[in-house]
Amino acid sequence: MELEDPTMEAGSTIKLTVKFGGKSIPLSVSPDCTVKDLKSLLQPITNVLPRGQKLIFKGKVLVETSTLKLSDVGSGAKIMLMASQGLHQGEGPVLKEASTRPISRTVVSDKVDQTKPGLLVDKNRVDRWKATGVIALAQANLKEIPKEVWDCGSGVRVLDISENFINEVPARISSFGSMQKLFLQGNGLSDESIQWEGISSLKRLMFLSISHNNLTVLPSAVGSLTSLRQLDVSNNKLTSLPNELGLLTQLEILKANNNRITSLPESTGNCSFLMEVELSANIISELPETFTKLRNLKTLELNNTGLKTLPLGLFKMCLQLSTLGLHNTEITVEFLRQFEGWEDFDERRRTKHQKQLDFRVVGSGKFDEGADKSW
Repeated sequence: MELEDPTMEAGSTIKLTVKFGGKSIPLSVSPDCTVKDLKSLLQPITNVLPRGQKLIFKGKVLVETSTLKLSDVGSGAKIMLMASQGLHQGEGPVLKEASTRPISRTVVSDKVDQTKPGLLVDKNRVDRWKATGVIALAQANLKEIPKEVWDCGSGVRVLDISENFINEVPARISSFGSMQKLFLQGNGLSDESIQWEGISSLKRLMFLSISHNNLTVLPSAVGSLTSLRQLDVSNNKLTSLPNELGLLTQLEILKANNNRITSLPESTGNCSFLMEVELSANIISELPETFTKLRNLKTLELNNTGLKTLPLGLFKMCLQLSTLGLHNTEITVEFLRQFEGWEDFDERRRTKHQKQLDFRVVGSGKFDEGADKSW
């Protein structure tokens, strides 16, 4: 499909192709379009921030302030887009499948039955699961949850089936009424793979990891997990988080980095116990003002986002905040100094990072807190 610059006038267009990530992106733009405008047009298509784009035509890097006409870019031109490392928003191009963590697809345990999905489990192992309440089946080349797991009953406290090939999390998972930790990351799960009515009934669940999958939606049912302390939905294809997130009033750690999230619900401010929030590599341009209600917030990571501002009362109200990641955003240190409470935040930050007493500011004057990365 050919994409058009919405600002161009009819009859005054040129057709060009942008090469990126092994794909060809056809565009129709005005010859008076600047290179900077072209980068802005490419951002939602490629998920690369404009400042992370390097456009190359006939072996030369195009200058942002120049128009395509002055750059000798005409109809039929082919432009190469190079993306700076770390400036992708949400796992690269929109058309790219979210990748799971590497799993060995060749080495299979002797206990794996290769004639049908599942795992042959000896009685001793099942007895151990029942005795401890801990079922550890990570990287076991599973295509489905083994029958023996379901036989363990309500005593199961921890289920780790991460980094497998599980294609369904059925509603019967609700039978694990004592479940406290559930690891589902790295299975390539889609929205249809998870029966959320089963997970949402796990009222004692304190830790849930569904990262490194192919989820596009986090359903409202997640709000039923009122005992949740840690939620990891990173490295998926999420474009938003549900309003029901605010019902997780015990939540302490939220990881939603490397998605395609454009905005956050106002209800996030109701998660008053939040201490660590990771939102890096999303398409967020601002945070809701309710973030100032997160009085226990210590770490806030917003690296590689489209962020242009922060809630005005963030430093004044969030008196525990000591780590603020704004690496590769448009926020400058001069901008932050205007915020009330900046001096106290700066002192906390310096105290925590004594080996890095000064902010590192790139040549353009942008605020660089990459060194504060603590996860």
